[in-house]
Amino acid sequence: MAETNLQDDLNRKIGVLTRRETEARILAPLMNALADEFGRERVEKVVSETIISLAREQGAALSAEFGNSLDSFLETLQFWMKDGAMEIEILGQSDTRLDFDVKRCKYAELYAALGIKEFGAMLSCNRDYSLIEGFNPDASLRRDKTIMAGDACCTFRYQFPARSGTDNSDPAS
Repeated sequence: MAETNLQDDLNRKIGVLTRRETEARILAPLMNALADEFGRERVEKVVSETIISLAREQGAALSAEFGNSLDSFLETLQFWMKDGAMEIEILGQSDTRLDFDVKRCKYAELYAALGIKEFGAMLSCNRDYSLIEGFNPDASLRRDKTIMAGDACCTFRYQFPARSGTDNSDPAS
């Protein structure tokens, strides 16, 4: 298979929510058909691993375009929030930390409306840790709750490394 250098700019053009809907409308019936043939556990494992790998690559591509700082990451959130896809409440922000809760997640609503709620975490939430790993290998994410799992909100707690040459200590830590 020939490698292509076609830049993936769909998130910028249509937003992540529309992209996830398009992907889900294709992936869900395909996954069900493959599960009937090869077994659900095996198919879900392959799909999950593939999505994680793609998310890591996407994070690296975003980093190459925007930089890998917390400020750069904040700039990329626009793609996930396009069309009101997420309503967030920023709880704290510094040079090294970003804490926010997602109060409304249209991604979760989308998967429920499509009748594939069971695939939502695999197709969307599953990407978050790998995306930040690709974006900045020294950054981390802690997320203890998700709307997709039935919680009232999603808790995103990002930690980025201090920038060299400046005092980025966070007295709230």
